[in-house]
Amino acid sequence: MAENDAQERTEQATPKRLEDARRKGQIPRSRELTTAAVTLVGGAALYLLGAQITGQMAEMMRRSLALSRDEATDASFMLPALAHAAADGLWLSAPVLLAVTLAAIIAPLALGGWSFSGQAMAPQFSRMNPIEGVKRMFAMRSLVELTKAMAKFGVVAIIATIVLWNDMPALMALGREPLEQAIGHAVQLSGKALLVISAGLLIIAGIDVPYQLWQYAKQMRMSREEIREEYKESEGSPEVKGRIRQMQQQLARQRMMQEVPKADVVVVNPTHFAVALKYDEKRMRAPIVVAKGVDVIAAKIREVAGEHAVPIFEAPPLARVLYRNVDIGDEIPSALYVAVAQILTYVFQLRVAKRAGHQPPPKPDVEVQE
Repeated sequence: MAENDAQERTEQATPKRLEDARRKGQIPRSRELTTAAVTLVGGAALYLLGAQITGQMAEMMRRSLALSRDEATDASFMLPALAHAAADGLWLSAPVLLAVTLAAIIAPLALGGWSFSGQAMAPQFSRMNPIEGVKRMFAMRSLVELTKAMAKFGVVAIIATIVLWNDMPALMALGREPLEQAIGHAVQLSGKALLVISAGLLIIAGIDVPYQLWQYAKQMRMSREEIREEYKESEGSPEVKGRIRQMQQQLARQRMMQEVPKADVVVVNPTHFAVALKYDEKRMRAPIVVAKGVDVIAAKIREVAGEHAVPIFEAPPLARVLYRNVDIGDEIPSALYVAVAQILTYVFQLRVAKRAGHQPPPKPDVEVQE
């Protein structure tokens, strides 16, 4: 099953998958890049600052060892002097130590960026399983790491041999130089050797970095089923989303029906479309649509309007235009002002006639181009 799952993982990792992996501390890293960076920076620091540092350390040792008999036998003097000498030695070594430390920190960040994960720091008892350990020993990743280690050893050995062969005269001449000069020269030669060796390590890192990125991308691949499950978790399943939309539509219809009794008129088709209009000249620039519907919803609007004595006006073209072009809560377009004004005037005149007991006004002939 595991092999089948691995074969099915043909899709690139989603951003959510990559973010979850980062939170777990799973990011691409290259040990070879870090090793090459530390070696390069350390070699450069020794080559540039080695002579100066060794000269200052030699002077510090001369001062520290130039003790009188009384000072050498005084415990209260020796302990502070030792602490002072240790602090001076650390201070002199600080530039090299700081450069190497920065290289060790920045090199990994250049590949995978910053990541702090408490999950990665938690103990993993599965690694204590001897069977799993044997499996990891014979895994492809272990074989690749062994190959890289052998290649790195071979490259370093060849470069070191060439460097020692070329610098043999300088190394032999160290014995003829004054002690302080010889130490400084030896440190410079060591820094030079590290610089040359780091060039070979950079070649290995140049091969390892693309491999680590490829390996990480392969490890993060997902199957189509995993992508679907992730989508369901983040966006919700289609069934749930459909149910939510249905409930939202139902609530919207309920709110819409609550506005029908407040309408001034309901324009109908007469059976397929129904649009409820309201106009308050003190608060509105133009009449607005408070409810609309087709077929079953249109029938419900007519029913609610009839229960609350809201006038129903049959104007099929106008009802269709209003339904198709005006959303609920929006004002009617200016092109319909005349037609709607005729209907509202008729409705208001009808109300006055009913209260006065007069004959109802003639129904206007509303014309609208669809």
